[in-house]
Amino acid sequence: MNKTALTVRGLVSRREHAVVLDGIDLAFESGQVTAIVGPNGAGKTTLLRHLAGLDAPTAGRVELRGQPLASLAPALRASSIAYLPQAASAYWPLRARDLVALGRLPHGADLSRPLRIQDADAVQRALERVDGVGLADRPIDTMSQGERARMMMARALATEASVFLADEPVASLDPAYALETMGILRAEAARGACVIVVLHDLGLAARFADRIVVLANHKVAADGPPGVALAAGVIDSAYGVTFRLLTVDGIPQPVAWER
Repeated sequence: MNKTALTVRGLVSRREHAVVLDGIDLAFESGQVTAIVGPNGAGKTTLLRHLAGLDAPTAGRVELRGQPLASLAPALRASSIAYLPQAASAYWPLRARDLVALGRLPHGADLSRPLRIQDADAVQRALERVDGVGLADRPIDTMSQGERARMMMARALATEASVFLADEPVASLDPAYALETMGILRAEAARGACVIVVLHDLGLAARFADRIVVLANHKVAADGPPGVALAAGVIDSAYGVTFRLLTVDGIPQPVAWER
């Protein structure tokens, strides 16, 4: 059985005549967590938006299980790919449970009436996975930033998509919630989803990802398991600094040391 969920073929992305990504070829498998890392401006968010089908590439294409993403009906694409954008949040006075239920829209949920059993069950499961049942009836605009982040994660989880894309989901979060978030993403992969996450924290990437793709200078600078992609010299060149690699429980932990 082919486990490849998403394939990127010769992808080129330009913005106002400037090259952001140049000739990207990648394949992402179900049941794995892939971390996309690289310096600011490397094109990490741009790549994720192309994987979600939100932006059209200048050249090349993205395929979902062999089908060009651009050819799929919007509803099928939305039910197959969950996308958690960078700094995703909501500030209007909507109950958390209703916000999470938005993740069921691609499956035909009608939020103007009581949810169908399958939709209500999916919402409940998503709330449970982020430890958010106790927040379900609170308005989003009364929550802390961390609580809102949990509800936005639950909204994406409620889609129960086969591909889960997350753009810096641990940014600005305290260590406890960052670890919890990465654990949720690992659980998504364990249920068979293809999980692709943009991270700045190389330590979290090394600990939780099966595979790391390093972007630099508009291209893929490294691609492989953490011990390969984060090898000495590889990330030094990509980030323009010298790293020291510490090993904790057999896992490499890069530490930026000097320019």
